[in-house]
Amino acid sequence: MIQITDKEFRQIADYVKANYGIHLKDEKKALVTGRLHGLLTQHNFKSFSEYYDYVINDKTGEAAVALINKITTNHTYFMREPEHFNFMKNQVLPYLRATVKSRDLRIWSAGCSSGEEPYTLAMLIDEFFGAEKKNWDTKILATDISLKALEKAKRGVYTNKELEQLPPLWKQSYLTRISPEESMFRDSIRNEIIFRRFNLMDKVFSFKKKFHVIFCRNVMIYFNNDTKHELVSKFYDLTEPGGYLFIGHAESLNREQTKYKFIMPAVYRKE
Repeated sequence: MIQITDKEFRQIADYVKANYGIHLKDEKKALVTGRLHGLLTQHNFKSFSEYYDYVINDKTGEAAVALINKITTNHTYFMREPEHFNFMKNQVLPYLRATVKSRDLRIWSAGCSSGEEPYTLAMLIDEFFGAEKKNWDTKILATDISLKALEKAKRGVYTNKELEQLPPLWKQSYLTRISPEESMFRDSIRNEIIFRRFNLMDKVFSFKKKFHVIFCRNVMIYFNNDTKHELVSKFYDLTEPGGYLFIGHAESLNREQTKYKFIMPAVYRKE
């Protein structure tokens, strides 16, 4: 296996941080080496320096996409951190139903990975509104930096093992078995989600309307404090008054810095 030098690791780490906000610490050197080795051999590069030059000089952007697809973990699962979904069902959705007079509900799943989070939200919303849902626009924006993860999310196909945490009624109502081992979400749920590639490190977030709820869970653990603070400030500006931000339980916001009000662990609100 081609080994990476300290200088080469720092070049790649600096590039990833500058362009994607992901902070690769020194102890990640072995992980980076292992995940990128296949790309080096695929293109017959003799060193990580050659590969780095290839990435930064590729005008198509495909090399950078392949790099970030390899670096990012995209580990998630259905019903992850279920307290959030209970709070969404029992507190957030009743509040929004009573206060959003336009009936245009705007929810963003930022860093949606392979789609488990937005599909869970879509099922939760469908169950909550029931027959009333036809009078609401409840589409969910789901974004991620990884095209590989988004491809799986768009397919909406998951194995029995991946789906085992879902309530039986949800599996019966929202999924169709396509093989002994796999099921696909029905169009009624798939059509509720808009999947897009989006880089949270973009300088400008050009959304036309603000969001009532933003989920960005277990994404900012890869960011340093400055990057995280800048991103949360953008989220705040994009949140409707009274709207919510959900982050991962392994994450926290500095209450002295953020304008969001702490509601419960990993849940914040714009007053």
